[in-house]
Amino acid sequence: MAADSEPESEVFEITDFTTASEWERFISKVEEVLNDWKLIGNSLGKPLEKGIFTSGIWEEKSDEVSFADFKFSITHHYLVQESSDKEGKDELLEDVIPQSMQDLLCMNNDFPPRAHCLVRWYGLREFVVIAPAANSDAVLSESKCNLLLSSVSIALGNTGCQVPLFVQIHHKWRRMYVGECQGPGVRTDFEMVHLRKVPNQYTHLSGLLDIFKSKIGCPLTPLPPVSIAIRFTYVLQDWQQYFWPQQPPDIDALVGGEVGGLEFGKLPFGACEDPISELHLAATWPHLTEGIIVDNDVYSDLDPIQAPHWSVRVRKTDNPQCLLGDFVTEFFKICRRKESTDEILGRSTFEEEGREIADITHALSKLTEPAPVPIHKLSVSNMVHTAKKKIRKHRGVEESPLNNEVLNTILLFLFPDAASEKPLDGTSLTDNNNPPSESEEYNLYNQFKSAPSDSLTYKLALCLCMINFYHGGLKGVAHLWQEFVLEMRFRWENNFLIPGLTSGPPDLRCCLLHQKLQMLNCCIERKKARDEGRKTSSSDNVTNTYSWDAGKAGDQLGPDKLKDTDKEKGEVGKSWDSWSDSEEEFFECLSDTEELKANGQESGKKGGLKEMANLKPEGRLRQHGKLTLLHNGEPLYIPVTQEPAPMTEDLLEEQSEVLAKLGTSAEGAHLRARMQSACLLSDMESFKAANPGCFLEDFVRWYSPRDYIEEEVIDEKGNVVLKGELSARMKIPSNMWVEAWETAKPIPARRQRRLFDDTREAEKVLHYLAIQKPADLARHLLPCVIHAALLKVKEEENLENISSVKKIIKQIISHSSKVLHFPNPEDKKLEEIIHQITNVEAIIARARSLKAKFGTEKCEQEEEKEDLERFVSCLLEQPEVLVIGAGRGHAGRIIHKLFVNAQRAAAMAPPEEELKRMGSPEERRQNSVSDFPAPAGRELILRTTVPRPAPYSRALPQRMYSVLTKEDFRLAGAFSSDTSFF
Repeated sequence: MAADSEPESEVFEITDFTTASEWERFISKVEEVLNDWKLIGNSLGKPLEKGIFTSGIWEEKSDEVSFADFKFSITHHYLVQESSDKEGKDELLEDVIPQSMQDLLCMNNDFPPRAHCLVRWYGLREFVVIAPAANSDAVLSESKCNLLLSSVSIALGNTGCQVPLFVQIHHKWRRMYVGECQGPGVRTDFEMVHLRKVPNQYTHLSGLLDIFKSKIGCPLTPLPPVSIAIRFTYVLQDWQQYFWPQQPPDIDALVGGEVGGLEFGKLPFGACEDPISELHLAATWPHLTEGIIVDNDVYSDLDPIQAPHWSVRVRKTDNPQCLLGDFVTEFFKICRRKESTDEILGRSTFEEEGREIADITHALSKLTEPAPVPIHKLSVSNMVHTAKKKIRKHRGVEESPLNNEVLNTILLFLFPDAASEKPLDGTSLTDNNNPPSESEEYNLYNQFKSAPSDSLTYKLALCLCMINFYHGGLKGVAHLWQEFVLEMRFRWENNFLIPGLTSGPPDLRCCLLHQKLQMLNCCIERKKARDEGRKTSSSDNVTNTYSWDAGKAGDQLGPDKLKDTDKEKGEVGKSWDSWSDSEEEFFECLSDTEELKANGQESGKKGGLKEMANLKPEGRLRQHGKLTLLHNGEPLYIPVTQEPAPMTEDLLEEQSEVLAKLGTSAEGAHLRARMQSACLLSDMESFKAANPGCFLEDFVRWYSPRDYIEEEVIDEKGNVVLKGELSARMKIPSNMWVEAWETAKPIPARRQRRLFDDTREAEKVLHYLAIQKPADLARHLLPCVIHAALLKVKEEENLENISSVKKIIKQIISHSSKVLHFPNPEDKKLEEIIHQITNVEAIIARARSLKAKFGTEKCEQEEEKEDLERFVSCLLEQPEVLVIGAGRGHAGRIIHKLFVNAQRAAAMAPPEEELKRMGSPEERRQNSVSDFPAPAGRELILRTTVPRPAPYSRALPQRMYSVLTKEDFRLAGAFSSDTSFF
């Protein structure tokens, strides 16, 4: 065995040279990607149109390739174009050079204003870039660069791809690329030089021509002419004498003076700094030939005034400070604060006084026990007196967040009715009578869930914004809110209607705060009407004190009309005069029972027709057309009914939760039906009181005519008569309507228990207002502030008429309506809306800045004015704008003058007018300053077609691009050579 194993121990290692190395795998992967993207063979497109690089659509697709564990991203950039006609292409393919080589010579798209750097440097419509995948990675060593370049060369050769392939080397910020393009028997090498410091000999055309010619190394002695394109860029930073047209807000005028409180309803607008920082003028010589012009280190023919093409771009200030944007942003910041009003202003202003009053009432209630616990009603005079006393005690008058003058101005702006000598009774409030505007701007509140732009809530939002920005910040907001809540309580206790709110129930399309104020107004209306009713009933003791104008429209309503329309028309003129207050209900109920006994109604729920007919009719509003009661033929009267209780959205939600919690059991469903039929029961009682001897069928004919079905039948005598009966749903056993009808007693609306307890609801609203923190307040009112800001932006845009801004505003409105309709919008989304509004404000400010600088308003000729306005609007929307007529056009002359003035100011030279007055030409020459500064950027493109490397080689395109700025010098060359005949 030992002898057998010996040969095995002498086995030597075999190297398998067929295994692919990492390098080969990398090349294979690149080839695979090029095949997947179908970049194989020659695909000729149409000749490039002028300006297509900027106006056309560029697309890109990416993939990832690895070299060992180093990841590269490979990206294909291409201009989307229609494919050209392919007929007769096959025969030409052998002789045709690749598309990208042809593009090197195309002059239609030199110096595009917005494009990938390789497009600008080489004029390519399609190319592939291989770059390190991670931003921090870089290919720095020369050997690695050469390895990558050879990989690219092999991949191109293997696949037959004719699209240029570039490799990004060095750090990303340097934008250094080397690349190659291969075609049938031809190759182009893309090379690059990037320096910080520029050698002197390369700062002008003659030096660059020398480099180009030496690099081509053309063997021909009379070298074909070189085509040249030149662009010089001049930067204007100092806009001498062209002040920024934004007027700062006059803070003194916000209070007092002639303007008065009206200023509080206005929002500031505009940028605090010039939103245009620089103007860049590009003077271009697109087609020059070597030898036509001189440009060397001693002398240059390149005068910008003589340049055939001028184009201008403006550089915008990054995030300019905008007044409206700041205004809304500062208000939004309050939403994040956690403090309550009391914490901001010190101890509660009513705390001690409230305790004293509570103690007294408690002592009184002990003396008169047993008694219901009374509602504490602090007198307003006491409350205001206490508030002022506490404010003085905790912080001196001069320390108040808002001084009295500001506070009074705001309160007069919010409550204009307080300016009159005698307190208003609410009837002369103009806000309630004004028909709402139907304009789109007015109805924005529906979409934003804010409040109408003429409402108190909207004005309050603007005032709080103003206070937060100019007068006292968060403390000022807390102070004004406290005063506002005091005013609300004062109005409730003294029956003064709140101005700036539309009458009627709360509008659920508005924000909750607006609904709460409307609810309080409803309570004041009810209480006021009831108090007035008491006065009239004490002087004129009549049972039915309702008055109705018999001439009102709708008297002759047919039986097919729904009761709702009758109620609406019937309730308009109805007064609440002899309604009972909650404390007096027991007394009136007693008189009701006595009256019922006297009328013989206690004997049973289903009293006979005779007994019901004995009742005296009460609470009639008017006769219902020609309808009569089914059993006694008496006319059917519409009763005076109670209005259903108004509800705000939080109360509706609360109620729906309670109803949902009752469950689906029979008992729960019954209880739910009982709760929901309180209004129905009240209406039935009113109907019974107005129509003695009536039946359920009579009530249904008025209240829900569709539930009373009438049919034509032939009676015994052969006459056609109408026979009616209740609908199927009304005949269901244990029907709620039947049950309610049996329990309903004939009680007129004025003696029923109130469906809407205004005292309790008003106290709930006042409590709700009092506990609002400034943050809650800001959340409630932010939709109003955004609404106001958008109206302001629209108003300002109308003055400027910028089409792009109109589109943006529409987008902001649709975005805001989606965000603000949710109960608690996310902060991020709200910030986004505010940011969009600020952007629009900046665009409008830019338009104004440019109009002021170009003096569009000063133009006397209408045609020139239109051209200038068009030019200014293009500057705002386009990356670069061509100046018609270059330096000799109207806009060109203005730009020239701007540069001249800036140069004079920089050199402290006398202005143009003084130069004209100077006598001798020598004197003028000494004092003259060049019209333009030194170019901030010099760009040159040199092109030619020559045979390389031998005289008998094929003539191929050569190109070199050069850019020179203060801190940068770059040469990007594309040199083609013949690989067949060398």
